[in-house]
Amino acid sequence: MIWRILFGIVVALGIGAAVYLMTPEGRQLLDRVQINATRAEHVALWGAGRSLPGTPDLAKLDERLAAKGVKVGGPVFMRIFKLESKLELWMAKDDGTFVRVATYPICFWSGRLGPKQQEGDLQAPEGYYTVDASQLNPNSRWHRSFNLGFPNSFDKAQGRTGSYLMVHGGCASIGCYAMTNDVVDEIWKLVTAALENGQERFAVLALPFRMTDDNMRKREGYPWRDFWADLARGDEIFEKTLVPPRASVCDGRYAFAPGDAGETVPMVEEGCPGPLAVRQ
Repeated sequence: MIWRILFGIVVALGIGAAVYLMTPEGRQLLDRVQINATRAEHVALWGAGRSLPGTPDLAKLDERLAAKGVKVGGPVFMRIFKLESKLELWMAKDDGTFVRVATYPICFWSGRLGPKQQEGDLQAPEGYYTVDASQLNPNSRWHRSFNLGFPNSFDKAQGRTGSYLMVHGGCASIGCYAMTNDVVDEIWKLVTAALENGQERFAVLALPFRMTDDNMRKREGYPWRDFWADLARGDEIFEKTLVPPRASVCDGRYAFAPGDAGETVPMVEEGCPGPLAVRQ
């Protein structure tokens, strides 16, 4: 009899755990487990002096770019995916559309899924940011870095505070995206060449995860669901056009419209763009 009771308790606990993991709170727990597991793996590899999984062949940059039909000095665009710990670097082809030239593993980013809200919360930012030459720091304490420009106009409209949110070298973070020194050297080469060659600023779309319908569905009930849906609209525009979108702050929310191939990405400012930016 006692074994039947114990078995029943185990089954009940298992069912309860499965039900809990289907709730928004349970989903957040699963996300944190995945994030922390990736962090632990990356920090261990970095500490052992080994490359992170998925790092491109950094010694063959020119060959890799040639295979994509681009070269050093072309305009750049970036997407960051927190959950997957990935940073994508895209470059413009002759027709003005962008092609992905590298996907780098992020060694470490701090906090959880969701935007940065205030100074000291250790959150890495999410949103749409633009970077010009004044935001580059070749003498960073983390080897090399560029400032994402947090808080931008959207962040300020939300009353968010924080400063010096970077993409940099090394493998530690208190609100930044740490890429390791070797990887940030390659990123640095491409972004500095692009800015020196006439790109006024480049855009970085920092996202909580890859914005698939399935990923969004799994996170119904999250407190940032509407905010993420707005970012997903900008990501969708980029996926369809392969040109960085234009972003603005409309009624306190991000609004996006298609960008123009070959033209500089404007900074995020107040204003509601045309009907193409209507949120879905």
